[in-house]
Formats: sequence, structure tokens, C-alpha cells
Amino acid sequence: MNRIKYVSQRRFYNSLLFFSTAVGIIMYMVGSCSKPEVNKTVQYVESEPIIIKEHQSFSKENLKLLIDELNIRFADIVFAQALLESGNFRSRIFLENNNMFGMKCARRRPTTHQGELHGHAYFQTWEDCVLDYAFFQTTYMKHITTKKEYFQYLADNYAEDPEYTDKLKIIIHNNN
Repeated sequence: MNRIKYVSQRRFYNSLLFFSTAVGIIMYMVGSCSKPEVNKTVQYVESEPIIIKEHQSFSKENLKLLIDELNIRFADIVFAQALLESGNFRSRIFLENNNMFGMKCARRRPTTHQGELHGHAYFQTWEDCVLDYAFFQTTYMKHITTKKEYFQYLADNYAEDPEYTDKLKIIIHNNN
């Protein structure tokens, strides 16, 4: 009986987490949860106003704000991944592909990539890359509830380097 109750509660919390992340992504896409410093323009399509979020210049602060705005879980780990994967935002893949996570082209989930360049997904903007990571996280990591589980998932499914999670932990420690 307790096992059934536990499974039901876990499904409920996972569904709630997935729903809240999806709402965050949708709100970002329509621009309704933007910060005051974000510029907006209005376009009229068939006399209906549509708010379109302007592209922000990249900075570590803007990245952290967007990670929070999209409700991406384990923000400190995700930020560390961006630092590591992009070579502190200097790698060719980041500079030319707007890809800070070393993401490959998605085949079985929603994606924002525009194609492939240099063997990795290419994004129109760095914000699209972060949004794509949010899609990745909600598709494949919705069952994860602890940092330990998150690190284990990354080690088993994401990283090619066997020391990947150790490197992330060092980056997290140095950025606190």
C-alpha cells in the first residue's frame, strides 16, 4: 500500500514539475515573463498586437536570468555545464553556433535548433540554445529529483568525458 502511495505522489510531483517548466517555457516564448530591462517591440498581424522579445546580448548575468526565467532545474549545474562545454564562452561551437552546451541536433523532442554546423546543433541566438536545453531537460530528466541523480544522468547519458561531473562540481564550487 505504501509503495502505491509513494508512486502516486512521485508521479504527481513529476507532473507538477513538468507542467511548471512547460509554463515557464511558454511564457518565455510569448514574452510575458520578461524582465524590465528587456526591450520589446510590437508587431501587428491581422490587427492583433503580438509582443516579441528582442534578442539580448550575451552575458553571464543574462544567462543566469534566463535559466531562472525558464525555471530550469539545478541552475548551478546547468550554468557550470555552459561554462565547461563552451570553454568559458570562447569555443568555436559557442561563438559560431550559439551553442553553449555542446548540444547535438535533437531528433525525438521539441527543439529550437536551426540545423547542424561543425557537427553540433546551430541556434539562431544563445537564448534559443538555453530554451532548447529546457526542452531537453523536460523531455529526458523530468524524473530526476536530486542533484545526485542529475549528476548521475549526466555521467551516464550526456558526457563523453569520464571526469565530466567532477569538473562540473569544481566549477560550481569556484562560482559560489
